[in-house]
Amino acid sequence: MDISKAVCPDCKQPMKLSKAVCPSCGVGMDGEFELSPLGKLSLDDQAFAIAFLRHHGSLKKMESLFDISYPTVKNRLNAIAAALDKSFEAPTPNVYVLEQLARGELTVDEALERLS
Repeated sequence: MDISKAVCPDCKQPMKLSKAVCPSCGVGMDGEFELSPLGKLSLDDQAFAIAFLRHHGSLKKMESLFDISYPTVKNRLNAIAAALDKSFEAPTPNVYVLEQLARGELTVDEALERLS
C-alpha cells in the first residue's frame, strides 16, 4: 500500500503512520510518525527521483532509462520539485524568538514583547 496516498475511508483525511516494525527482529515502535517529503511522493515519483540521483542528474540517461523525451524528463522533474516545495513551510518569525528564548539569549519578558 502506498501510505503517502492513504486516506481515511470515513472522513477522507490523509492517514498518518502510527507503527514501525523491524522485519528482521520484530522490534516495533508505536506513535505518530511524519513521512518525509520524499516519502509523500507517489511510488512512481520516488522511483524517478532515485533513478535521477543514481545517475548523477543525467537527463540524457533519464531519457534512455524511461524511454521519454528530454522535455518530458524536465516536466517530470519540475512536477516532482513542485510537489516537494509544497511540503516545506517557511518558519515564522516567532520560531526565531522562541529559539533565542530556549538558548537563554532572551528573557521571558523580552520574548513576550517580541511575540506581541
